[in-house]
Amino acid sequence: MTEIVPGRRGRDRLRSVLAPLGVAAVTAAAFAYVGAVDPNQAGHYPTCPFLYLTGLYCPGCGTLRAMHALGHADVVSALGLNPLAVGTVPFLVFWWGRWALRSWQGRPARTSLAHPAYIWGLFGVVIAFWVMRNTTFGHFLAP
Repeated sequence: MTEIVPGRRGRDRLRSVLAPLGVAAVTAAAFAYVGAVDPNQAGHYPTCPFLYLTGLYCPGCGTLRAMHALGHADVVSALGLNPLAVGTVPFLVFWWGRWALRSWQGRPARTSLAHPAYIWGLFGVVIAFWVMRNTTFGHFLAP
């Protein structure tokens, strides 16, 4: 079990969690904006440059519409638009929570996100997703 650094005052604790709280505030504001301004209506957001130039879907295509659907508690539609983006949300929330807790406890933040093998594995999943969603047998992954 980890111990909280002794002798830390409330002001020091608050100062240590300002960065995680700031990230949460910016994320909440962006999520609220995407939830309020429908990306399905033309003219609100720019077209994906990769899709515009090549006619192919990138790994991020459909993410705004998926987050809009999540903002309206429509998980099934969100998964249909970009399952990779929806699948990363729980991991991002976990990592943010861990960062906030470590900051509150006064423990040093980790300087590395993950073992390089995990980073390369994620990179491989993104590339495979990118390729599959642009093939005939992976058309169900297209937004």
